[in-house]
Amino acid sequence: MKIAIGCDHAGFALKQELIGWLTTQGHELNDVGTYSTEAADYPDFARAVAAEVVAGNAERGIIVCGSGVGACIAANKVKGVRAGTCHDTFSARQGVEDDDMNTLCLGARIIGGEVAREVLKAFLGAKFSGLERHQRRLNKVLAIEAQGK
Repeated sequence: MKIAIGCDHAGFALKQELIGWLTTQGHELNDVGTYSTEAADYPDFARAVAAEVVAGNAERGIIVCGSGVGACIAANKVKGVRAGTCHDTFSARQGVEDDDMNTLCLGARIIGGEVAREVLKAFLGAKFSGLERHQRRLNKVLAIEAQGK
């Protein structure tokens, strides 16, 4: 799978760990930064990952910041992105299956590498169900996005 991945300084170490693991799993990665632990602003990297997903250059996005929350808020400002902060496998799987989540936000100060890998397995292994009730709800979300209110 083609994946865009990015982080701020707080997420850098976890992002690097995940890049190594994702590569061994056969995924194609586009690392949009940051590339060090020097202070960096999460909105810049959330936007960069979101842009890759919306442009179709990546099937899914992964953003790592301190808590996952700020990156999630920023990413969801980009039309076409459905980002969720998940630190458990159930939410990561269900977010895709029920809500067509296309971007996962992780908090490096919340979870470690082992749990993050399990969450990523659930996220990347899930597919949108397309069930009528889920599509109906997704259409309502898309309508809110289109109206901007």
